[in-house]
Amino acid sequence: MKLNKGILFILLGASCFGFTPIFAKLGFKYGYSLGQIIIVQMVISSLLLWTLTLIKRSSFKGLTRKNIFQIMGTGCFIGLTSIFYYASMQYLPASLSIILMFQFVWIGIILEWAFSKIKPAPVTVLSIFLILIGVYFASNIVNGDIQGLPVKGIVYGLLSAFTYAGFIFFSGKVAVNVDAWTRSSIMSTGSAILVLVLFMRDIPTVLPLEYNLLMTAVGVSFFGSVLPPLFYAVGAPLVSGGIANILTSVELPIAILSASLILSETVTPLQWLGTAIILAAIVLNELGANLFPIKMHSRKASASSTIQELNQSDYNQNR
Repeated sequence: MKLNKGILFILLGASCFGFTPIFAKLGFKYGYSLGQIIIVQMVISSLLLWTLTLIKRSSFKGLTRKNIFQIMGTGCFIGLTSIFYYASMQYLPASLSIILMFQFVWIGIILEWAFSKIKPAPVTVLSIFLILIGVYFASNIVNGDIQGLPVKGIVYGLLSAFTYAGFIFFSGKVAVNVDAWTRSSIMSTGSAILVLVLFMRDIPTVLPLEYNLLMTAVGVSFFGSVLPPLFYAVGAPLVSGGIANILTSVELPIAILSASLILSETVTPLQWLGTAIILAAIVLNELGANLFPIKMHSRKASASSTIQELNQSDYNQNR
């Protein structure tokens, strides 16, 4: 029973993330700029996380002046991820933006190899190869549809993958002894400060705050920063790390499905095939040690393996 509840809560948390592109696209449809949406979103997210942290009476033990700035610096990666991710959606279908951002899985593996000297296991290399095949089909290159899309949208999407992989990499190494909610709140503060500095010129245009802009930002914050951490906090301790990692990848099909049904974006059977291949690659990477008689590294060289830490702590940042 506990296992079933854990699976259910993690699926709900991952599904929430899959709905964030809808609100971003809605904000652009209302005519709001990237800066306006990001500013309100980050401020609301930071306030919500600090409110929950104080309500839970989370511990501030282990905080120092040095690691506070390190935590805030790590949070800047998630701020950049949101900027690049939503910027990509200004030019591309949401379904393609989420596929590009999901490349953080193999990028994270490369970061582990480059900076932590953790060489990928054979199964991990196979998973990367499958992910790239999946991207080939999911991006609809086969039908030539991607050729008419703005290059800047694709670049922004890939940049969001790199910054998100950076966030996952550093969040697992900075002040890990500090309470998860406290760390998340400090990270959100770092993200908010970065966004306010980068979009300083847009701040005057936000006030007075319009209803549509507020609802758009609240939607992104609620589904990206409030519900997921609550669901993960309940579900993650009840399942194994590998299962949790696999379950969180449900965000990809949910985002594509919501883009298709709610935003009326066209998703071809080949794109669904590509999505299925990407998900299969993630499952293979997590369960490969059990499926193949290959001696695995003591610490898996995988970005998705780090996601389990985020499920229990930092993965409550929005995208």
